[in-house]
Amino acid sequence: MGQFETALMTRSGHSFCPQTYYVSVMDTIEQNLANWRASLMASIPIGGLLSRNPIAYKWKALFRCWLLREAAFWRVTDLLTQSYVLHQQGHSLGARILLRSGFETLATLIYLNQRIQQVLDGKLDFHLFARKTSILLLGSRDGSTNHQSLNIGTILGKCDKRYPGLEKLYGVLSESAHPNYEGMVAGYSKVDHDEYETRFSNRWMQLHGASHLGSMERCMMTFHHEYVDVWADLMGRLERWIVENDAELEATKNIPLQD
Repeated sequence: MGQFETALMTRSGHSFCPQTYYVSVMDTIEQNLANWRASLMASIPIGGLLSRNPIAYKWKALFRCWLLREAAFWRVTDLLTQSYVLHQQGHSLGARILLRSGFETLATLIYLNQRIQQVLDGKLDFHLFARKTSILLLGSRDGSTNHQSLNIGTILGKCDKRYPGLEKLYGVLSESAHPNYEGMVAGYSKVDHDEYETRFSNRWMQLHGASHLGSMERCMMTFHHEYVDVWADLMGRLERWIVENDAELEATKNIPLQD
């Protein structure tokens, strides 16, 4: 039983039955993914945002916040849908690699929300925040854009402060994704010490199949909370904050920034 399954058992107050848990989580994930796919935003009308708050949305950073949020939702829905399908088909390695990308996407949304909170707390200059939203939205590693993307390890480190254990879980998934001991030797071989023989087979479902759905559920629950509860509250507060501070923001918008 993994740590997340144990936490669920503790919260429910009932004895743990692996088969019942597996079926319950499977049904929950299928239903949530269906709900997510039906809820994906088809477009973001700029006119609608300006009507919502013309002062706040003259600042492009807020539009980028919306775009980041919805792009993250599209991506995590796509990744977790494919991860679930592969898991159901017994392709555990591919399922884990896609789930790893899902946690990276979750971390990006958490990081954005943390930066918004810093603006509201007076710990991050709004214009510097605007630059960070550009990097999050347009960052790349291949030179295809003018911004270099942030290191995902740095982002995960900051997110782990809000959700302890998130960085560790990502690290475990990363071990599967890389051709090191976990990704090569442990995943495909086992030593028979009695026969002095190493036998090869695909061992991924045996090693990680039982824990995959619990990790998926953790990713989905956390993303839902950040997307629905945290982001919506922060964006409303940020809109009001900009209205209250618009004159100062206009006066300082051309001052050179220092990270």
